[in-house]
Amino acid sequence: MLNGNSHSSNRGFILLGMLCLLVISGYILTQASAKWSDVVKREREQELLKVGDTIRKAIGSYYNATPGVVKQYPPNLQALLYDDRFPMPKRHIRKLYIDPVTQREGWGIVVAPNGGVMGVNSLSGEKPFKQKNFRPIYQDFEDKDYYGQWYFVYVENYL
Repeated sequence: MLNGNSHSSNRGFILLGMLCLLVISGYILTQASAKWSDVVKREREQELLKVGDTIRKAIGSYYNATPGVVKQYPPNLQALLYDDRFPMPKRHIRKLYIDPVTQREGWGIVVAPNGGVMGVNSLSGEKPFKQKNFRPIYQDFEDKDYYGQWYFVYVENYL
């Protein structure tokens, strides 16, 4: 009889130990998943800065390549791919990028006072990780509540 009780209590301890191990491993996996999610979000944020700047520079290239005295912004983003204002069409950008944060096509468009696209912004409502230490041209990005407030705008004579 003693032998049976001892065997039964060992099973209880093993079961309790397995349950504790399961809870601990679940917690560790949850923490690892959260860290991984943060890493991915930070990478997408860096990609947004890079892609946004590329689009801003392409808009500037289109604007500055305008023949004649009166400069024009592109009528849409597709015009950056194929600028047919010249005998030999010019490409200001290689492709239309997706928004790295939302992972979807489409950007918010900043319309120039005289028409045309002078900039873009993300359509994401997520809060940015980066809040400080932006390049001078993007100092307005500091302390923004969401990525949609990061405007990549080409302004003549500004970097």
